[in-house]
Amino acid sequence: MDKANDLKGLYVEATKRMRTALDHAQHELAGVRTGRASVTILDAVHVEAYGSRMPLNQLAGLSVPEPALIVAQPFDPSQLGAIEKAIRASDLGLNPSNDGKVIRIPIPALTEERRKELSRHVHRLTEDGRNSVRQVRRDANDRLKKLMKDHKISEDDEKKGLDEVQKITDSHIKQIDELQRKKDQELLGK
Repeated sequence: MDKANDLKGLYVEATKRMRTALDHAQHELAGVRTGRASVTILDAVHVEAYGSRMPLNQLAGLSVPEPALIVAQPFDPSQLGAIEKAIRASDLGLNPSNDGKVIRIPIPALTEERRKELSRHVHRLTEDGRNSVRQVRRDANDRLKKLMKDHKISEDDEKKGLDEVQKITDSHIKQIDELQRKKDQELLGK
């Protein structure tokens, strides 16, 4: 196998793995509640239904008719109670109510203290994301060093490779920083 393919494969794999870390961070952040209603905050809610635990969005249509309200419309009205119970039991601090047809989930305004707490949580999640990206960089750099040690690439190629891996890393870290900045802006209005 020639060195160009070795290096190209290494960049492709590093990029893919960093993208996975970025997507994971993005998904985790989507679940952090801000003051605005968003159906994604209910992604983690699973309901005991039909003998198993199912994601809420498979049992009900979710909509946001106004900024501080989510409405869950069960596909099967007999699941109304189970859905309401699952939302109440989640650690989201929500207090749903049902009128026999739909479940209304008011999104309470966040206190300043809760916003700061959520912001710290966001920072932990994004730091985990950055650490995952850095781990991929370490793995890629170790592979480059091994390729050079095994005389599959030259020192110049290794240096170019390290630079390229760093560029890929910087790009992904920057995107994670941007996710954090946006989430903090939603939470703290800064």
